[in-house]
Amino acid sequence: MKKSSKKYIKKIGILGGTFDPPHIGHLHISNIAIRKFKLDKVIWIITKQNPLKQKPFLSVNLRLKLSKDIINKHKKIYIKFFDNLIKSNNTFDVLNYLKKNNRNIRLFFLIGSDNLVNFHKWSKWKKIPGLAKIIVFARPNYTVKALKSPAAKKLDRNDWVYINSKKMNISSSLIRIF
Repeated sequence: MKKSSKKYIKKIGILGGTFDPPHIGHLHISNIAIRKFKLDKVIWIITKQNPLKQKPFLSVNLRLKLSKDIINKHKKIYIKFFDNLIKSNNTFDVLNYLKKNNRNIRLFFLIGSDNLVNFHKWSKWKKIPGLAKIIVFARPNYTVKALKSPAAKKLDRNDWVYINSKKMNISSSLIRIF
């Protein structure tokens, strides 16, 4: 009997951000992605600073610790910090690094619909679909803006999918208010 030479392709979700602080909304979309796309795992890639946002409220070390605490019972969710390793916090650079160093993976990039609104402002945004399928999760009050955004209009419809699951009205900035 001939042995199959086809290698297993791991399906990995990537959820990037400052996680300032991490919250149940991050867990919610991670778990939906794992189920819906049959992902082997989701990696939360925490960055020191989002280039399009204000300086984070919490230190990167505290955000890493809080993220590890919140995922501790979730066997398919992992925490990574790549800023120092790849000398970049740019999504394209992180995804490109992962693809180059892990040949047998298929990436799924998870974002909220609020991020799709400004996706066209991200560095090398048009190249991101070449590295990962973009999974956009609905956020309260962002669906219309997201679906009419420059990125939604310019990206090939096969490069991204919009998930209209149960929306959680929670965000890191909302948590920081309290």
